[in-house]
Amino acid sequence: MTNPLLIRGDFPRFDEISAMHVVPAITEILASNREALDRIKGLPEASMTADLLLQLEALDARLNDAWNPVEHLNAVVNSEALREAYNDARKLITDYQTELGQDEALFGVYRHLQARGPARGLTQDQRKSVENAVREFELSGVGLAGEDRERYAALKSQLSEQTSRFSENVLDATDHWKRVIEDGAILTGLPESALQMLSEAAEREGLQGYLLTLDAPSYLAVMKFCENREVRREVYEAFVTRASDVGPNAGQFDNSELMAQIVEGREKVAALLGFAHFSEYSLATKMAESPDAVLTFLRDLAQVSLPTARDEMRSLEAFAEAHLGLSELSAWDIPFASERQRQQTFDLSEDALKAYFPADHVINGMFDIVSRVFGVSIAPCGDIATWHPDVTTYQIKRDGETIAFFYMDLYARPKKRGGAWMADCRNRRLTPEGMVQRPVAFLTCNFSPGVAGKPSLLSHDEVVTLFHEFGHGLHHMLTKVECSGVSGINGVAWDAVELPSQFLENWCWDREAIALISRHVETHEPLPDAQLDRLLAAKNYQAGMHMVRQLEFALFDFRLHHEGCGEGGIQALLDDVRQEVAVVPVPEFNRFQHGFNHIFSDFVGYAAGYYSYKWAEVLSADAYSAFKATSAFDRQVGERFLESILEKGGSDDAMNLFEAFMGRPPKIDALLEQEGIQRA
Repeated sequence: MTNPLLIRGDFPRFDEISAMHVVPAITEILASNREALDRIKGLPEASMTADLLLQLEALDARLNDAWNPVEHLNAVVNSEALREAYNDARKLITDYQTELGQDEALFGVYRHLQARGPARGLTQDQRKSVENAVREFELSGVGLAGEDRERYAALKSQLSEQTSRFSENVLDATDHWKRVIEDGAILTGLPESALQMLSEAAEREGLQGYLLTLDAPSYLAVMKFCENREVRREVYEAFVTRASDVGPNAGQFDNSELMAQIVEGREKVAALLGFAHFSEYSLATKMAESPDAVLTFLRDLAQVSLPTARDEMRSLEAFAEAHLGLSELSAWDIPFASERQRQQTFDLSEDALKAYFPADHVINGMFDIVSRVFGVSIAPCGDIATWHPDVTTYQIKRDGETIAFFYMDLYARPKKRGGAWMADCRNRRLTPEGMVQRPVAFLTCNFSPGVAGKPSLLSHDEVVTLFHEFGHGLHHMLTKVECSGVSGINGVAWDAVELPSQFLENWCWDREAIALISRHVETHEPLPDAQLDRLLAAKNYQAGMHMVRQLEFALFDFRLHHEGCGEGGIQALLDDVRQEVAVVPVPEFNRFQHGFNHIFSDFVGYAAGYYSYKWAEVLSADAYSAFKATSAFDRQVGERFLESILEKGGSDDAMNLFEAFMGRPPKIDALLEQEGIQRA
């Protein structure tokens, strides 16, 4: 029987792939790649041309085209069998990548291509890809020898296993906790749609009443709307103690030791390569020039934002005492009190607002917006195999030609990793046969599915999340670069990779755009002007508090990878960061860090890079100011952004691309204006 992971094609055969295919496929591909690389390394220098680079990219693509679907399946339809196969194959790939990164003969091939690129027919894009590859060899320990080389390989293998276990623990801890509520009165305050969702969740488990879980739709519904303070506290505690040493499942999926081991292992890798700290190693592939530059950037933002955040917190406390009878706000009261204050201040109900954002209409409106701004068209294509009935597939066309495809998996379910992300399935590249492989993307969210036969309704925050991930997708799919090492999101400095995603969020706040994405689920009317005015007025509600919360995450991440765990350990460092920038009270039992997948898991590479969200937010706010000067649907400005940023991928330095679009370096003022934060 043919292994579906070994069948070449535009799309993975998700209807055929199973756990038993994973290790055999990866084993065969790695063996074949090693044979091909041995042949390439033996070629004379005269053979080292642009054609040879295409062959090297084809070897990478063969591995990625098999592995990317497996990695994705492990995140969205996790099972014990798949998890075991994934971890076994991941170790094989990690060992292979370490071996290649330290292969001096292969390094010599790339060094020759770098030195002789123009004479060997390499395009500018290919030369940038080779330049990046040489840097990756250096960061992979190609200069190490003897025991240091062996130590590096052992550390990389160990880190691969540890980060994978971290994310597995978070997933298992999230899935494990459940609470059945038989008396609906205990959940007073929850909207009818949320109660229906929890009721259907219980029914699926063969239970009576309402099933509370730690999946985002359930958790947020309780925290924002449940009037029962004890229920809020119980759910909050279960959520913020996931995979930790405390809480209702204390020690069962504990990530405490893993976090310390991961940080220590990263420090050792950095030291072997001559870096003082992992933070410096991380910045070698980013825009920021130094750890001091990052810390200064974050602390400057904190200094500007903290006065606003403290004012907002004092306002919330006064509101809670006057209107909710809460003389002291605890962490589990903040979302509830905030939602009530937001409703009263702006006469804006999140649940009433959701009725205007049916998921299907939002999706079609988003496609319409992208079409108007960037001149592409997007349409469903239903003949592509998927991994779940909820998944939909689409194609993107430009000038009548199909240029890319994507999968959209929007709804939360058991055994699916939380959060939202875009990942690459296929990269745009020129094949050795002269054909162009079209890019394919995965777009994943965890929204509430439709209940009682009704369509899924999105909160405006979820609409923003959808636009954010689609912005990443456009960066990957609208590239015109044909060298896979720098096409789409590949080769883009990590602290610039959020630019297109945050940039696209701006259309969620534009009057003309909101008219395209809003339609009442029953009356089919767009969002009325009065509610639209209130939504826009509420845009910067608690902007300061949100800003310092993100700065807390970023400072914790960067300081942890710059200073290490220290004598007091990870918790003491986080406590110190909170003393510096936090305005919301945090209980002693809070173990946020134990579920911080962004920086500790195998899935997203934000270690010593979480600051990128704020760094790129400066770029995106400044870039959108070009539209604000004319119109959100200005095709000329859209074409300029398309040509300067989206089509270029990683083929040039991010700052060069930004300046090509704006005609100048970025300024922080646009971000502060966008957030409604005034300098003191």
